[in-house]
This record gives sequence, structure tokens and C-alpha cells, in this order.
Amino acid sequence: MAKFSISMTDRMAQTVQRRVEQGDYNNVSEYFRDLVRRDEEKQAAEDRLRDMLDKAEASGFVEDRVEDIWAEAEKRYLKRLELRKHG
Repeated sequence: MAKFSISMTDRMAQTVQRRVEQGDYNNVSEYFRDLVRRDEEKQAAEDRLRDMLDKAEASGFVEDRVEDIWAEAEKRYLKRLELRKHG
């Protein structure tokens, strides 16, 4: 397992210590591991979003108006609700 030595402001250190003392984390290492995991999850979500945006841009543009797209989506949604009600 890798070990790190880090420096931080007193305010940051107090924040970390407070989170441990409040019982949110068992120790300082657990707190930092959680931060790294959250950062990894955030990066993965950003990567997925970039990929979706790239695919959307590559698919081209449509001439439909936003109002028409919304109306069609609403129509399909209401139809699904109706099917569930009677299905």
C-alpha cells in the first residue's frame, strides 16, 4: 500500500479532524480514501458526459423545433403511462 505525506492549511486540517471526530470517518486515511474515490467517480461521470456530447455532436443537427420535440416526448410518455394503467 502506498503512503503519502501531505501539507495543508490549518483550516483544512481542522476540517479533516472535525469530520473524523464527528464520526463521519474512522480515521484521517479513510477520509482521504473517500475523497479519492469521489474524485474518481466524478472523473468517470465527466468522461461519460464528454463521450455522450461527442456522439451527439457527431450525429448532426435536426430541423425540428424544441417545442415539437417536447410535444412528441410528452405524447410518448403519456402513452406509456396509459399502457401501464391498463396493462
